[in-house]
Amino acid sequence: MNPAARVPVLLRERTFRRYWAAQSVSLIGDQISLLAVPLIAVLVLGAGAAEMGLLKTAELLPALLLSLPAGAWIDRRARRRRIMIAADLLRALLIISLPVAYAAGALTLAQLYAVAFAVGACTVLFDICNVTLFVALVPKSHFVAGSSLLNGSRAMAFVSGPGAGGLLVQLLAVPLVLLADALTFLYSAMLLARIAPAEPPPAPPAKGYATEGVRWALQHPTLRAMQFFNLMFHTLFVLYATTELGLTAGLLGAVLGIGAIGGLIGAAVAGSVVRALGIGPAILLGYAGFTLPLLLIPLAGGATPLVTALLCVAEFLSSVGVMLVDISSGSLLAALIPDSLRSRVAGASRTLNYGFRPVGAMAGGALGTALGLRPTLWIATAGATLCLLWLLPSPVPRIRGLPGAATPQQSASGPDRGPCLPLPEPSGEATQAAAAQKAA
Repeated sequence: MNPAARVPVLLRERTFRRYWAAQSVSLIGDQISLLAVPLIAVLVLGAGAAEMGLLKTAELLPALLLSLPAGAWIDRRARRRRIMIAADLLRALLIISLPVAYAAGALTLAQLYAVAFAVGACTVLFDICNVTLFVALVPKSHFVAGSSLLNGSRAMAFVSGPGAGGLLVQLLAVPLVLLADALTFLYSAMLLARIAPAEPPPAPPAKGYATEGVRWALQHPTLRAMQFFNLMFHTLFVLYATTELGLTAGLLGAVLGIGAIGGLIGAAVAGSVVRALGIGPAILLGYAGFTLPLLLIPLAGGATPLVTALLCVAEFLSSVGVMLVDISSGSLLAALIPDSLRSRVAGASRTLNYGFRPVGAMAGGALGTALGLRPTLWIATAGATLCLLWLLPSPVPRIRGLPGAATPQQSASGPDRGPCLPLPEPSGEATQAAAAQKAA
């Protein structure tokens, strides 16, 4: 077989290849920063628990406060790609300011907070524009393949990024490691500047324009409930694994690494699963694979090798499942939402997602204190699993192909309009390994 024939169809097309490369290298840079920024706060600036809490708040707050207005503003813009390039360049400058200030002896926690917030704001703009650029670059019949490639890059970044960041920290002064992340933003901006897809026209003014995206995003309460229980779980996972199960940091890292590999494999097989089952059954299978294996974690007990094996199996299978959910439901979302509404729905979904995080985290902390870690994990995993029952009577299991895409499934059964569901956007925190890493 000709080796070129093994290359995915989308990667043979130069424009998509540049877009995919820009996304991939930026994701690796993000993983490096995920390690380097907290280390700067602790090792260079002597931050304590309160300061670390403020830093994490500064990182997350833009997604909660700015996603909704950003989505409304971006839907009225004609050139989203230019906004993405500007966001990349600004993020590079902000990141570079940290090692420059360090070299001048002027680095402070206040600057670290400000940079974290500003980078988060730029990321909001970039990500919300990205949902429109994706559909401008990828034919609807290739949404699953394109989403698989992007999520595969994300999983690969989760596998390789922390290791690369750790190696750079060993070789360089910690603030200088951020230069690598700045370079990834510059590289991303350069590649995006070299493509020129035909973007959808801006949305016209209309009554209810500002709230239309929120109405879409509120149509799927099952997802919100599952996110709530998932956040309860991950609030307590690291504490439970280290204190009650007695895992060392090295064993916990191995468990999370297995989860990241599961995400990589999930991205690789998602296209085949969707082709075999159809998009709706693939979403249902993904939700089952995401939630059911996590029941093994509160069940774990006994000798350390057995506990480690159970946690590895749970993280691996759950990461495969959540990647299948991300790819299949993200592709369906991309096909269902009108171009004129796309950024507003993305902004509303991000606002709800980030709004649920503190609620789920506080509930997990409160129940963990009152009931204990293991009973609370049983509640969280059982609650997430029961959410799956709510999907069974919905239209999701009956959807075979993407609406409007000429897929083999649709050719056989006719066009399928599908439900009006704002399903999960592809996100950097999709995989269980990523969530656990950030909780750690």
